[in-house]
Amino acid sequence: MKILVTGGAGFIGSNFIQYWLDNNPNDEILNFDLLTYAGHLESLKKVENNPRYSFVKGDITDAVAVDNVVSKVDAIIHFAAESHVDRSILDPLIFTKTNIFGTQILLEAAKKYAIKKFHHVSTDEVFGALPLNSDTKFSEQTCYDPHSPYAASKASSDHIVRAYHDTFQIPVTITNCSNNFGPFQDPEKFLPRMISNLLTGQKVKVYGDGKYVRDWLHVFDHCRAIEMVFKNAISGSTYCVGGMSEDVNNLEVAQKVIKILGKDEKDSIEFVTDRPGHDRRYAVDWTKINKDLGWKPEHDFDTWLEKTVIWYKENEDWWKSIKEQSESIYK
Repeated sequence: MKILVTGGAGFIGSNFIQYWLDNNPNDEILNFDLLTYAGHLESLKKVENNPRYSFVKGDITDAVAVDNVVSKVDAIIHFAAESHVDRSILDPLIFTKTNIFGTQILLEAAKKYAIKKFHHVSTDEVFGALPLNSDTKFSEQTCYDPHSPYAASKASSDHIVRAYHDTFQIPVTITNCSNNFGPFQDPEKFLPRMISNLLTGQKVKVYGDGKYVRDWLHVFDHCRAIEMVFKNAISGSTYCVGGMSEDVNNLEVAQKVIKILGKDEKDSIEFVTDRPGHDRRYAVDWTKINKDLGWKPEHDFDTWLEKTVIWYKENEDWWKSIKEQSESIYK
């Protein structure tokens, strides 16, 4: 099978391409990516000479370019998206254009060329926020209630994907994942920013009171989940994918990273002004994907976190050159 991966030079997409080529020796990958600030071909050096891998630079909002690549493949796994909440507050329009319009253009091409499978990668942020100190979790039955322009654009794209399934019988599946972390994540995001700050002698920046809770999913576990859904789920189905069983707030995550790096906590944390529309708590119930497909995280959060910190410590050449640019949105 030849699979089109959109956004394959991004964090999750690049990890997924490497994972898929390693574990599916009969498949080919065509990576379609615009190479915005978040796209790094350096993340794909391991596979750049693989005969089963090819790259095309292009924009998912460009219907002609999309038509050209979709005509050459059997299936689509759609990662390409503007995904940083802080950036969506600064420039909401690009999120609407890429995440909504781009997804619909892909679906139109999928319809035209009778694509065998279309998997849409989405986020738990479409569900809004949960109260602190509760046992409530997001599930496949949770009503949509997005709070940021990013979340609203992803919620809209989910609805468009389902509409194309119901109206045009496009064979789609959707995963709504929690916050990913792991190798090759841009240092503008919470965990790699925290790790890279500490490695360069800076403090960890913690929004507000630090009690915001996120469900953390290692990117390798996410890739495994997408593979299971893509191969085994029935058309039209949706799965929530999370990595946690217990809540851990942002301040506690910072403390864990500081401890792994052997830093002094009182000299390593700086509380900064909260951002607008900051969702208080996310938590994901991944019972359905576990029950239906047998998926569960390979390691617990602490194990994956230590592996991630070590990766950033050992791969400064990858992130140092892009850290200054990534910090610009916080100034």
